[in-house]
Amino acid sequence: MADDPVFLITGASSGIGAATARHAAQAGYRVVLAARSADKLQALAAELGGDDRAIAVQTDVTLWEDNTALVQAALDRFGRLDVVFANAGFGAKRGWLEETPEHWRDMVLTNVLGAAYTIRAAIPALKEAKGHVLVTGSVAGRRVMPGSLYSCTKWAVTAMGEAVRQDLNDTGVRTTLIEPGAVETPFFDEPADWRLEPDDIARAVMYAVSQPPHVDVNEVLIRPTAQPV
Repeated sequence: MADDPVFLITGASSGIGAATARHAAQAGYRVVLAARSADKLQALAAELGGDDRAIAVQTDVTLWEDNTALVQAALDRFGRLDVVFANAGFGAKRGWLEETPEHWRDMVLTNVLGAAYTIRAAIPALKEAKGHVLVTGSVAGRRVMPGSLYSCTKWAVTAMGEAVRQDLNDTGVRTTLIEPGAVETPFFDEPADWRLEPDDIARAVMYAVSQPPHVDVNEVLIRPTAQPV
């Protein structure tokens, strides 16, 4: 339907982002898919209904102009924007002497500044729709992991969720911080059957957005039953 709500997801080409896109489409949302990987995005958009129901926008969230173009693409194609899920991010090996300084820089810019840029670009449209901001944090944003700069980025995202919530208070826009534990995604090199699946996180996202307008689920921390940290 032409008036169906619109759900924008960064980091949508795989993992939690792709799973959330599928759940959102099933729930009746039109979806806007953003990531650096154009091929995967196009395939997912086709799977979710093509141009009438889903669009793919190649996006580098660390670039402000890419974020503004992404939001504008959603408005140009669908005429509204109801939910924005700032989900793009990646990790690094633990240890202050691991990884390269360049990897660190890209991770900090993506996980922190990229999320902030996406939210900032979307706020005017979300205020108009009385919509919903979601951002992907982590259990690592609640428990410091030894030698983990990734953990530091997610502590910043934890603060971002609350800072945005307070800034948007009384506008009708809701804010939810999604904090996964270990999830079976490309983040990990080796599979493990005890980890959560991306669908487990997607269901939590949809729970938050499906609440009545007066209910704001601010934080959802989700661990596998077997995770000790």
